[in-house]
Amino acid sequence: MLLHVHSALLATAFASLAHAQCPFADVGNLAARAEGLGSRSHLADFEVDDSEGYMTSDVGGPIEDQEVLTAGERGPTLLEDFIFRQKITHFDHERVPERAVHARGAGAHGTFTSYGDYSNITAASFLGEAGKETPIFVRFSTVAGSRGSADTARDVHGFATRFYTDEGNFDIVGNNIPVFFIQSAIQFPDLIHAVKPSPDSEVPQAATAHDSAWDFFSQQSTTLHTLLWAMAGYGLPRSYRHMDGFGVHTYRLVTDDGTSRLVKWHFKSKQGRASLVWDEAQHLAGKNPDFHRRDLWDAIAAGHAPEWELAVQVVDEEAAAAWDFDLLDPTKIIPEELAPLQPLGLLRLDANPANYFAETEQVMFQPGHIVRGVDFSDDPLLQGRIFSYLDTQLNRHGGPNFEQLPINRPVTPVRNNNRDGAAQNLIHTNTAPYSPNTLNKGYPRQAGRDEGRGFFTDPNRKVAASGSGSGSGGASLVRRRPQSFADHWSQPRLFYNSLTSVEQQLLIDAMRFEVSQVSPAIQENVLVQLNKISHDVAVRVATTLGLDAPAADPTYYHDNTTAGLSIMGEPLPSIATLHVGLLASHRVNGSLAQAAALKEAFAALDVTAAVVAETLADGVDSTYATSDAVAFDGIIATNGLDVLLASKAKSPLYPTRRPAQIVEDGYHWGKPIGYMGSSAAARVAEDDGVYAVDSVGALVDAFKQGLATFKFTDRFALDDQS
Repeated sequence: MLLHVHSALLATAFASLAHAQCPFADVGNLAARAEGLGSRSHLADFEVDDSEGYMTSDVGGPIEDQEVLTAGERGPTLLEDFIFRQKITHFDHERVPERAVHARGAGAHGTFTSYGDYSNITAASFLGEAGKETPIFVRFSTVAGSRGSADTARDVHGFATRFYTDEGNFDIVGNNIPVFFIQSAIQFPDLIHAVKPSPDSEVPQAATAHDSAWDFFSQQSTTLHTLLWAMAGYGLPRSYRHMDGFGVHTYRLVTDDGTSRLVKWHFKSKQGRASLVWDEAQHLAGKNPDFHRRDLWDAIAAGHAPEWELAVQVVDEEAAAAWDFDLLDPTKIIPEELAPLQPLGLLRLDANPANYFAETEQVMFQPGHIVRGVDFSDDPLLQGRIFSYLDTQLNRHGGPNFEQLPINRPVTPVRNNNRDGAAQNLIHTNTAPYSPNTLNKGYPRQAGRDEGRGFFTDPNRKVAASGSGSGSGGASLVRRRPQSFADHWSQPRLFYNSLTSVEQQLLIDAMRFEVSQVSPAIQENVLVQLNKISHDVAVRVATTLGLDAPAADPTYYHDNTTAGLSIMGEPLPSIATLHVGLLASHRVNGSLAQAAALKEAFAALDVTAAVVAETLADGVDSTYATSDAVAFDGIIATNGLDVLLASKAKSPLYPTRRPAQIVEDGYHWGKPIGYMGSSAAARVAEDDGVYAVDSVGALVDAFKQGLATFKFTDRFALDDQS
């Protein structure tokens, strides 16, 4: 009888444990989770609350773990001390291999809301109904640097989005630049080996200003288009919130009746696009290497949920066949004049992770995670990534069960015949894990296009024949690239032509900085490639290097432009969440009170204003000793600060000339600058974006326009081309 009762209790306990470990095994629990609070409620069953109770071992026994077990007070530690062994062994194995690329990142949870029913272009359920909400997780990252590198390195930035749809997980594993360096996945190891630190010295970290990177770039002309985007403002975003995202590759959307169209995915920032300048980014890397991470976290924590509009460019294959570039080439964009963006819905990130490792570090995106209504194209880089991303997750996790980690689990039940493996979390009770079977009544049944809403490949998709458009004809097996992939220079020139003159100058300055640090032979190879894009660019870079540019090569020269590529050409649609530094002083009567009034006025605009003074007294947010212009998008000096801003002003409370340096750096980096009262006597200049106003209300009204402008580009010097 006792044995029977004991067995019943064990059965109840294990049932509860199984439910906690695998909430997706119960469809009823799925519905309860879907109605939970917040966009990360689907992880609630896996959270551990240590806010009460006693310390336990990993197997649940109460313990004390602050002292080791020894033979006498001064004797050796005993091997039998299982508490010490468990604690130190777990610590020794806490780290998993960091990502080979995109190691440095930050993530957030949110919701995607569909604008409408798009069943006319896709069978994807999450796009099948107006107002339908889907949980999402987005991870932003740099590419080349390690986990410990700085956020503001000049780099392509990752923009990976997971949709936890009601028909499985769908990942768009993209970047903030719509093109990539290479056309074929077989060159991916070469690219990454080239841009990573030198194998002998392990320097430079998170930087491409070295021989191996530019040796590869100058020999591999497919890199030029992405390189120009990265050297322009796209490589230095103001924040993750102020950059767009792109799927990079061409995908297919397929309807229930099998009609398919080619698409490119776009995420358009509702905050607008904004970028740093290089000197500003370098200061940030030293002063606040977590700048982008902190910005994203703080904005969400303050209730300013960042938003992006998901859109697609939809293309019929017949129309694409007439273009002068190949849609399957990942080094090319589709100009919006050829295929306008079609908005599909809104992404909103409203919840920070509860645990960085469990969520942001362990999330494992894969381009191979697609759902019904989405299909692949023959893009050769995409085809390689489908394999590579699965393979790298196996390496990072040490086995095939990484999809069972909470952040990777879908919000739909998982039913298949995959079994066992390292770190298996589930207890499968089906004793017939194979198909077909009769012992389990044929379950799990096979889902297809017409039954069970199963995934299906575009029924009309065919392998492209040599020289034909995607999806037509048949093909033999070859190891060569199509001629339609051969033009690597026309679109980089299109990008360059579409920038403002200041953005072109900043791009050229970036090239000068990078290429001046590589060997002379590589410099000459770079000039050859730049010359195919623009003779003017080649000449301007060559002049800095003390070299002669090659003779003009007009083969790919043109004057075409396209819309939507300039970052600095348009004001921000919103100034909410931007940061203003209010410089004040304890030594000036009324200065702190005026700063408080300005702070309140900016708060009404959802702009974060920080009061800076000599010491952390009431109403002061930071001191001059710890502040810098990089922390602010605009700077205002309160009345009476002309004394602190004087060229010879000194104080033992902060580095010499720090208040003046904050203003001067902000001005040189294009930020709006404001002065109140007598502080205007120390103004750095009298031009656009410099405001001298006596009243708080009038200054805030003027300054908000300056914040929307974000960068006053007339302060940046242009090459004299007379």
